[in-house]
Amino acid sequence: MTATESTRDLAALEQERARLRETYLKPAGERPASSARGLHHTALISSDVERTVRFYQDVLGFPLTELIENRDYPGSSHFFFDIGNGNLLAFFDFPGLDVGPYAEVLGGLHHMAISVDPDRWGKLVERLAEAGVEHEVHSGVSVYFRDPDGARIELIADPLGEMYGHHVL
Repeated sequence: MTATESTRDLAALEQERARLRETYLKPAGERPASSARGLHHTALISSDVERTVRFYQDVLGFPLTELIENRDYPGSSHFFFDIGNGNLLAFFDFPGLDVGPYAEVLGGLHHMAISVDPDRWGKLVERLAEAGVEHEVHSGVSVYFRDPDGARIELIADPLGEMYGHHVL
């Protein structure tokens, strides 16, 4: 592909985004209220309950709020962490099932972005380093890393409803 073709492709993509915004994006004052109350929980898989608890509670500071049996699979645990603002991050383990390692695939979970207070963000980046967790800082407000099972997590210091200075809510 030549540079000219690439520029044309980028221009076509931007034109399509503009069309979609024009067709579907309503100004804040004209949008109806959402039918949802918020994200109750996002559920991921844990291959080791205690390791997951130590990571999310001890390293990231997300308190464990409950650990119960998974009603869908006897012997499996369903456990929850408080990620603030009334939202939970949940996990299942499936002992005896070979669910294999986490795989980031097209059509699957790319990453989960969790908003943290800017005053705590830097300390959390330090805690990741102290725990030996490989991580990458972007734009001075985002840090990306993988949890013990390989799921990609982002801690972002932008407020809820904002992304790099843009209001998205």
